[in-house]
Amino acid sequence: MIDFASLNEEEILKLLPEGTPKYTASNIFSFIHNGATFQDMTSLKKDLRSYLEENYIANPIKIKETYVSKDGSKKFLYELPDGNLIEGVFMPHNYGDTLCVSTQVGCPMGCAFCASGLNGLIRNLTPGEILGQVIAINKLEGGNTKERKITNVVLMGSGEPMVNYDNVIKFFELVSSPKGLNISLRNISLSTCGLADKIIELADSPYHPTLSISLHAPIDELRKTIMPVAKSVDLKTLINATKYYFNKTGRRIIFEYSMIDGVNDTNEIAKKLALLVSGFPTHINLIKLNDVKEKGFKGSRMERIKEFISVLEKNGASVTLRRSFGNDIDGACGQLRANYIKGQE
Repeated sequence: MIDFASLNEEEILKLLPEGTPKYTASNIFSFIHNGATFQDMTSLKKDLRSYLEENYIANPIKIKETYVSKDGSKKFLYELPDGNLIEGVFMPHNYGDTLCVSTQVGCPMGCAFCASGLNGLIRNLTPGEILGQVIAINKLEGGNTKERKITNVVLMGSGEPMVNYDNVIKFFELVSSPKGLNISLRNISLSTCGLADKIIELADSPYHPTLSISLHAPIDELRKTIMPVAKSVDLKTLINATKYYFNKTGRRIIFEYSMIDGVNDTNEIAKKLALLVSGFPTHINLIKLNDVKEKGFKGSRMERIKEFISVLEKNGASVTLRRSFGNDIDGACGQLRANYIKGQE
């Protein structure tokens, strides 16, 4: 069944009964982005509301569980129309509130430290299932299209956005619509394991979010041991693609780097990392790994992280340690879904 959150105004109009005025499609689009159900759209005729409810889905996202962390963040478990589960995280900041969204059910990438791919890829999300997460939590937090409570979106939840490229592009169109939530692409970040051809395709598209590369190692052989994608895309190819993205968009490239105890956190590796990302505007976002029992990895100790940062800075790199959210509520990508499914077995 088609979800209206996946549709723009022209596509909505095509699904309405013949002779329906164009402004009705515009009104429905606005209703959808404000989190309304079809029955909530009381300015529409009753028979039209009934027709829509019988044949289509308004917002395909249902909040199944909410977990509130002591740090103020919230973790959500969402149920999709087919019964599949995904998750997301609401993160409050003094500069605006951020929502981390998923783009797939599960993940095909198989990164050695990540819980998202524990059960592999189930399927891609529709544009509406991606957008619906933003709509649902914006409404839950008391926002609407005029006064948004979600100001920033990061595609860093479960899934590899570039594998679901077409639906992610449609999501960008919808979420940035002036008649909808109107979130600027400058306030959206896309995190990818580094599919170079898709990075170039995104650079050539009209949609230019902040590009975050899940790097996690500055040496090909080491990266191959923790990220299977490195077997098909080497670091030279990946860095060239990110330089292309910068040259086309003028957007600084962010490199995400999870600190794994005893694996990728030595001073020598820090020097190689600083060299790898030098020569164009970049920033390294260090992440203290959330322990994933099923994967057997532990996050680096804080003393080691501080030393790693010091070496990076001495070698000219821009770096920060990303603030961790939700450690007490299965905050790492995929943990909540995996634990919930395991508990149902």
